[in-house]
Amino acid sequence: QVQLVESGGGLVQPGGSLRLSCAVSGGIFRLNTMGWYRQGPGNERELVASITAGGGEKYADAVEDRFTISRHNGKKTAWLQMDSLKPEDTAVYYCYAGVVETWAGGESKYWGQGTQVTVSS
Repeated sequence: QVQLVESGGGLVQPGGSLRLSCAVSGGIFRLNTMGWYRQGPGNERELVASITAGGGEKYADAVEDRFTISRHNGKKTAWLQMDSLKPEDTAVYYCYAGVVETWAGGESKYWGQGTQVTVSS
């Protein structure tokens, strides 16, 4: 069974940094795009960053030049390096992965459990 395990959230002061990780476990045939969404208090869930299996990256305008997404296909893990954090980055961050479980199957989207990021002095 495919599972995504997130880690790395916490409390940080404005201007600080955090690094989130998202590890995929279970038998899979192919791991496609991975990324993170976030949902702040009173806000809708929004896409923060994504990375394709080939390393193509996309970022939300609000985090461009501050966040960096990366992945290691062999380890089935992605990371989100968050620098110059602002109070408005406070949210629960959810990683996701597009997974093909068998050679004949289609893609399914799996989610991590979510991790709280709080930026406050």
